[in-house]
Amino acid sequence: MWNKSRTKALILLTSLMLLITACGNNSDTGKAEGQGAEGSGELKKVVLRLKWIHQAQFAGFYTAVEKGFYKEAGLDVEIRPGGSDFPAVQMVASGSEEFGVTGADQIIIAREKGVPVKALSAIYRKTPFVMFTLKESGITTMEELVGQKVGIKLGGNEELTFRAMEKSAGIETSQIEEMPIKYDLSPLLTGQVKAWPGYVINEVLAVQEQGEEVNIIDPNDYGINFYADTLFTTESVIEKDPEMVQSFVQASMKGWDYAMEHPEEAAEFGLKYGEKLDLAHEVSMMKASIPLLEPEKLPLGSMDEAAWETLQQNLIDLGFVKKQQDIGSLFTNEYLK
Repeated sequence: MWNKSRTKALILLTSLMLLITACGNNSDTGKAEGQGAEGSGELKKVVLRLKWIHQAQFAGFYTAVEKGFYKEAGLDVEIRPGGSDFPAVQMVASGSEEFGVTGADQIIIAREKGVPVKALSAIYRKTPFVMFTLKESGITTMEELVGQKVGIKLGGNEELTFRAMEKSAGIETSQIEEMPIKYDLSPLLTGQVKAWPGYVINEVLAVQEQGEEVNIIDPNDYGINFYADTLFTTESVIEKDPEMVQSFVQASMKGWDYAMEHPEEAAEFGLKYGEKLDLAHEVSMMKASIPLLEPEKLPLGSMDEAAWETLQQNLIDLGFVKKQQDIGSLFTNEYLK
């Protein structure tokens, strides 16, 4: 009887050991598949607030969702549109959202105000902003805008870049008749203004799609190239969960890399996020974005201290900010690696 009892006990002990081993293997598998913390199988939920409304300008982030790159990194990412009613810096700084996209200039402006935001990646490393005119106007340079009525978007990166172009060209603001504008292109198309500020990946395409040829006045021709769309978070998010930050940044860059290789597919992903988007326009926008991402300069999204210093000095010289910020504290390339 004793031998039978011992045999039963050994069988029970062996069964328990096998069960424990199986549970351990399942836990390891969950982690290997990019599941949530402690192998729970749950994805960590985070929010990304965009700079503007949904469109192909943000295609890399949509791609990271749709291709499962965020999920592989253990993240469940919600992408929310931005704009004047939902400014990315304020939304992220409030602590209710983890990541945002904004103009690089807004990072410096926020830091001066004591808002502890930090740039993680410069998406558009070549500025998409240009001034442009209808070809029939014959205007192709900043100097030729003297004495003309010109559309101006006040505030933000657009005005900063235009003012820097004016200064580089030796033009006083009083020499150009400015007309504040928003988004309706009618003043340009009807000849009410001679030049228009916009993105070469958006407004320029919209005018061309209406059958008009345009002349581009490129900031780079005047030595101006400010980082545009920039991925950022707060210092508190980094301190709390640096591994999550790294996972998010790397999955985002994987999304952008895929989007550059498959622009049509990436543009189509965007249709799931934005209402009334036109696929042809979105594809054109995505293809026009690729040279501005500087894919040949790896790693994708990496930033240069000199570029930040140049941007800050222009902000100071043009009166957008008053004090210099510590450049090393407002951006990092650490999470791109």
